[in-house]
Amino acid sequence: MTPSPQSLCDTPLLDAIHAPADVRSLPEAELPRLAGEIRARLVSVVAKTGGHLAPSLGVVELTIALCRVFDFPADKLVWDVGHQAYAWKMLTGRNQRMGTLRRFGGIRGFPFPAESPYDAAVGGHAGVALATALGFAAARDARGGAEHVIAVVGDASLTNGISLEALNAVRHTTERLILVINDNGMSISRNVGAIARIFARQLTGLRYNRIRAAAEAAGHRLRLFRLKAVYRALKTIVKGLLLRQRSALFEDLGLRYIGPIDGHDIPALCDALRAAAEGHVPVALHIATVKGKGYPPAERNPSKWHGVGPWAADAAPRAARPTWSAAFGKALCAHAAEDARVHAITAAMRDGTGLDRFFRDFPARAHDVGICEGYALAFAAGLAAAGLRPVVALYSTFAQRAVDNLMHDVCLPNLPVVLCLDRAGVVGPDGPTHHGLYDLAMLRALPNLEIHAPGDAAALAAALAEALRRDGPTVIRYPRGPLPEAAAPRLAGADPEGPVILALGPTAFWAEPVARALGLALEPVSRVKPLPALVRALAGRPLITLEDAAAEGGFGAAVAEVHRGPLLILGWPDRFVPQGSDGELRAACGLDAPGLRLRVAAFLSSLRP
Repeated sequence: MTPSPQSLCDTPLLDAIHAPADVRSLPEAELPRLAGEIRARLVSVVAKTGGHLAPSLGVVELTIALCRVFDFPADKLVWDVGHQAYAWKMLTGRNQRMGTLRRFGGIRGFPFPAESPYDAAVGGHAGVALATALGFAAARDARGGAEHVIAVVGDASLTNGISLEALNAVRHTTERLILVINDNGMSISRNVGAIARIFARQLTGLRYNRIRAAAEAAGHRLRLFRLKAVYRALKTIVKGLLLRQRSALFEDLGLRYIGPIDGHDIPALCDALRAAAEGHVPVALHIATVKGKGYPPAERNPSKWHGVGPWAADAAPRAARPTWSAAFGKALCAHAAEDARVHAITAAMRDGTGLDRFFRDFPARAHDVGICEGYALAFAAGLAAAGLRPVVALYSTFAQRAVDNLMHDVCLPNLPVVLCLDRAGVVGPDGPTHHGLYDLAMLRALPNLEIHAPGDAAALAAALAEALRRDGPTVIRYPRGPLPEAAAPRLAGADPEGPVILALGPTAFWAEPVARALGLALEPVSRVKPLPALVRALAGRPLITLEDAAAEGGFGAAVAEVHRGPLLILGWPDRFVPQGSDGELRAACGLDAPGLRLRVAAFLSSLRP
């Protein structure tokens, strides 16, 4: 039974905080209480709205320490990834609106400059914070400014290619920058790779732990308040002596290394941040945190509580039907059991993409590459060139980061790589950084590539089987959530020569009530490239295309390239769609049943003489 959040809302200290200056004015003795109230508020809010709970719980003390030491928004703080930033929002004037988190018209789930002057940059995708912070620092240096620039980067994000490129550029870009490495050993799942192992050794080295335990015992025996600062300094010195060789990763790149620091010790964090701010050299401050800190279910299972739906008593229950992701994972395991060439690749998303069973059943053929989508496609290209059948599973919004590798490494040599795009066509409370609307427009122009958009479980299984047989690259896009209970509908229509709705993938279910109400033919379409022969067969009839993707450059645009008759293209508009529920956003963009009916009826009226 998940603990109830109902008793976690008494937060008088937090409610008096309206800006970071209010945090600086608090007595140090009150800071643990403030941290407790922030966590109580986090759990209470996310229980009702859903959101990224465990990451934000892990950085509460860090957020308080940052507000104590720096002068925001004059100083610049860039979060990577922004789902750590709920406490930041609370302490920067948005606490009273946190009940609207991730809701239509409410507080965004990620930092967003248009929402608050305290948000220096958008923080939705991993790996870019350090590069963005370097831009702020270079601009400051160019104009002779004095503000501090801080990037908070998770240890998993630090392995991203853009992060490594930025690390390479730090020393010749600026002499003043603070990189805070939030090391909790996790991305969504447990971290992978050599850099993760280096951090793990720094935090768990046997000699360090033994000496630290002895130092702590001595410090507790002293029991003198005035010696606490000395004790903290002693711990830092001991760490530095023991870890000097291991800090070479950063020192060789021109950054002064400090750490690891207990990321839940506010005085120690403040001391370390002040030391970093006083230097005239870029600093890497390595802190150790517990993902989900302070909420036992999240501490026990941080992966499960990384991003959660609402669980409060008044929240809608989550669907229990089989999901698209699970159906993909099951079908892929069946193919892997029959064909030893099948390998699976994901980028820190094994559970979210339905690959958890594949990793259990075929560990030697399962590859989690971390938050490195471009690498995932290039790695898959190597596997395919060597005769294997790699399947890469990514969220649509993150696959955008690998378009060049898909083009250059996969499509150009025409290799048999299958790219499965989970969450494609999905909008929701995470907002525009996570909407899966742009894959069709980005990928449709790539030669040699086939693109499938199944509308039901049978079509998904068929698309995967066809893709694994094909000697060339294939993309399969599908949404999240429960599978349809029946096959995508097909309707004949009242007029055998009249208009036809061509509905891509799951949008056949959006179109069905409209087609029935207006007496129109409805044809589900499960392939974007090449277009099915049906499209050319309907050349003499007015067509209406419907897609769960950006209308610009997508399925409708592909139909427009071959159809010379009347055509209405319906899809998501040419603007960034805000956060909200699927129903709210479809209604706002004219893609719900009433909106579609009005738009289709207006098109039909325009056809009459």
